[in-house]
Amino acid sequence: MTNVQSEDDQEEKPLDPAMESVRRKMIRLQIVSGFIMFVSLMAVFGAVVYKTMRAPAKEPAAITSAGIPSDAPVSATANLPAGFVVQSTSLSGGQIMFFGATADGVLKSLVFDIKAGRIVADVTVNGG
Repeated sequence: MTNVQSEDDQEEKPLDPAMESVRRKMIRLQIVSGFIMFVSLMAVFGAVVYKTMRAPAKEPAAITSAGIPSDAPVSATANLPAGFVVQSTSLSGGQIMFFGATADGVLKSLVFDIKAGRIVADVTVNGG
């Protein structure tokens, strides 16, 4: 005789109540986990679509250290006081500092703003 199983023998037998409860909990856990993964994946796709569909930021013209566009140089004149003798200068961003002495020997530091086109600070230096 051959050892052939009929379809009736292949059907699963019912589980005991404790195992059935565990099986249902596992199915519920799989559904919840699948839903969370789906929501997370949609959030990532939404972020990617948002980043790609936004209008690209307008790139500013190349800026030099003084804050002046490289394709359009600015002409400016720093009017220092009469008799002012420049001892040193310093450039920071869009400002130039002139350090020197006036005609009567007073030490001063003058800050010229390139964008504003004027002296923005006049500092008298007193020393002992």
